[in-house]
Parts: sequence; C-alpha cells; structure tokens
Amino acid sequence: MTHRILLPESRLPRAWYNLAADLPRQPLPPLGPDGNPVSPEALAAIFPMNLIEQEVSRERWIPIPEEVLAILGRYRPTPLHRALALEAHLRTPARIYYKNESVSPAGSHKVNTAVAQAFYNKAAGVKRITSETGAGQWGCSIAFACAQFGLACKVYMVRVSYDQKPFRKIMMRTWGAECLASPSPETAAGRAILAGDAASPGSLGIAISEAVEDAVSDVTGGTRYTLGSVLNHVLLHQTVIGQEAQAQLASIGENKVDIVIGCVGGGSNFAGLAFPFVRDKIHGAEVDILAVEPASCPTLTRAPYVYDHGDVAGMTPLLPMHSLGHAFMPPGIHAGGLRYHGMAPLVSQTVVDGLTRAVAIQQLECYRAAVAFARTEGIIPAPESSHAIAAAIREAEQSREEGREKVILFNLSGHGLMDLNGYADFLDGKLQDHRLSEEDLLAGLACLAGHPRPEPAAV
Repeated sequence: MTHRILLPESRLPRAWYNLAADLPRQPLPPLGPDGNPVSPEALAAIFPMNLIEQEVSRERWIPIPEEVLAILGRYRPTPLHRALALEAHLRTPARIYYKNESVSPAGSHKVNTAVAQAFYNKAAGVKRITSETGAGQWGCSIAFACAQFGLACKVYMVRVSYDQKPFRKIMMRTWGAECLASPSPETAAGRAILAGDAASPGSLGIAISEAVEDAVSDVTGGTRYTLGSVLNHVLLHQTVIGQEAQAQLASIGENKVDIVIGCVGGGSNFAGLAFPFVRDKIHGAEVDILAVEPASCPTLTRAPYVYDHGDVAGMTPLLPMHSLGHAFMPPGIHAGGLRYHGMAPLVSQTVVDGLTRAVAIQQLECYRAAVAFARTEGIIPAPESSHAIAAAIREAEQSREEGREKVILFNLSGHGLMDLNGYADFLDGKLQDHRLSEEDLLAGLACLAGHPRPEPAAV
C-alpha cells in the first residue's frame, strides 16, 4: 500500500481559491465604531492596498505571483499520508489520510500565507512588519518570510507561550526578527494590561493590539501589520492545502471523502484544507466538514455569532464572527495557537450556514491522541494539530463500531518538536482538563454590550 501520495512541483496550485465567491450569502462587512461598513481605504494604515484588495475580493480565483510560487516550491506540494499504522492500531475499516504541513521551513502551514504577505508588503514599498504570535508557529513563519524579502520584522509573542516554548523565539531571532513577550511595556496597550495584572499570561487579542499599535505609530509610514489567521486574505493563501489534497486523493482513486477535519483557533489551517471541500459541498457533494477547538476556548461551540473586535484594545474593526468577547482571557493551555477569543468571519459563516460543524475537545484527550499518533505514524504533532487527530480517532472508532468504511482526511498543521514541554507535562501527569465555566463565559461576553449585531436574516 502507498504510505505517501506525492505531487511534483509542477502541480503546485497556480491560484488561490476564494470561498467568498461561492457562499450562498455574501459575507457581512467589517464595521467601524459608528456601526457603518469600513472602507478599504480605512484599512490602509494597517495593511498594504494589494492585500486589502484580496480581503474584499469576490473573485473565485486569485493568481499566485511567480515570486511567491518560487518560495512555496521549496516545500510544496506537501505530502498526503495514508495513516496505515494508526489505522491498524485502531483496528478500523476507515481509511485515514492526513496532509503533512509540518514539512515547511518553519514547521507548519503558516508559511503559506507568510510568504504571500511578505511579498505583497515588499511590493507596496513597506520596510518593516509587525505581528503577533500565539504558540510561535506564525511568528517563525513571518520571520522566515521577511528574511526572504529583506523586511525588518518585530513579533509580539503571547507571554505564556513565550515562556513555554523558548526555542520558537530563537528560531525567530535566527531568521532576523525581534521577538518580545506580550503584554510588553513598549506599547500603550501592553502597559495598560500590565498595570492591571503584572503577571498577565497574555492572549492573542492583546498581542494583536500591540502589533497594530506599533505599526500605526510609525511616523515614517514604512511599517505595516500582518497576521497569521482570521482575515479573508489569510485564509485565501492557505487554500493550496485543500487543492493539493483533492488532487492527491484523485490520483489514487479516492473520489469520495466522508469527513474533512481541522483544528481551529482563528481558522486558517482549517480553512486551507476545508474550503475547497466546502465549495464541493455547496455544489452538492455529501461531505462532513468538522472544525475542532479546545474545550477551554469554545468559540464556535458556545460563543454567540456577533460583531466584535479582533483585539483587546479595540483597534481593529468590528468583525462578524463567533466571539467569547475581546476581553476574554483564555486559560494557559499548551495549544497556544488556539487561544483566541474570536474566529475567522468566513469560518463562522460556514458554521452558521450549516456548511461545516464544530466540536470542542479537552486537552487530555488531545494529548492521548497525539501520543498514539506519534507512536504509530512517527510524527510528534503540534498540540494544536492534536485536536484534529483526536477528532479523526473518534471518527475512526465510530467507523469500527458501525462496521463500515469511511474516508477521513485531516490536516496535520504542524509538528510539535518546539512544544515538548507540553508533552513532558502530559507524560508526567501534570496536565488537567479545563472546561470554561458558565460564569467565566458570561464575564467574557460582557464586553460585547452595545456592539451592533448581525441582522437576524444573516444568522
């Protein structure tokens, strides 16, 4: 049997797929503080106009520049693996496949959009990039990408991950970036948080506030902000994953996928794999598409669909998304890339429209799944990816109990070789499950009072 399904570099997708072109309802616009839609020009202090054009585009296919393809081709197309050893371990009739995004230079899918964003910023005359990172995968990716295009880079890394994952910041520095723990004393947003809690573990929402503030405060105008998830253009750049997976499956005669699975924090790796399959579902395909999040940060499974800021300080526009509240402080779980209060608006809309569904899983089950995967398939997965693995194992076990075959596809969004402290804590019995209490959920949602709500017809 074939363990790895490979495509030649010549089969690397030449265009990104834009789901906004095929959704049954047009996506709702971001809003300003006055409740009116934000114009593209209003975003120009944060992003270059070439990326803003992608953000608002309704074109189905966006050509990938040759300069971006030249760098993506160093590691793409990524392998599609048949998880034969895991299947045997589970004694399941299911056929399990996973897209291996851990082979990128930074070890995760994040490089796919980092290269594109660095290219477009360079083309727009930007000299310096600021950004945030949770677990460090995005920070490493944008540091790598900036090095390829000669851009300066400064990354605000969520404090709890900064402490848990020291080698990530060394990787960023090796690629020439500056990495600071967030909240930091370097921005007004960071100082405000530290004044209230000097030991704050930080959050992606705080780090985003700091990075945006840093960018818009540059009086030279040479700095712009980038982010590794949530926004439409970021998800767009990730769709090479799903396009490749479809071609790889077709090449071995797998013409029907029963379930597609990805972990979700802000939504980029999930969207990258899932959106080409969502397109098929819109056009009649029978496929179950599952977004898996941590039970301690249950954005899709317990939070309302609302308009909210993408950051703590309220510097970003109001986005239509599921949100636990921009002031929500997630627990310090090791899956740092999933510790986000909100969700990509396009991912939220697919859930609202019934095109995808969401499930929340506790971290101990995820680590058990990760260890089983490592001991069978050999790859130590990122804690974020372990959520997709846990859901895939649930589906495979259900297939065994029902005595029927099914084809399961999930995204291995990254490796966990920089996350071994979390594995040590799990193997030593130091980790615990954490379910967000109703009291903490309501406390986080309190900051949404007075925000505009999506029209009832839209939900």
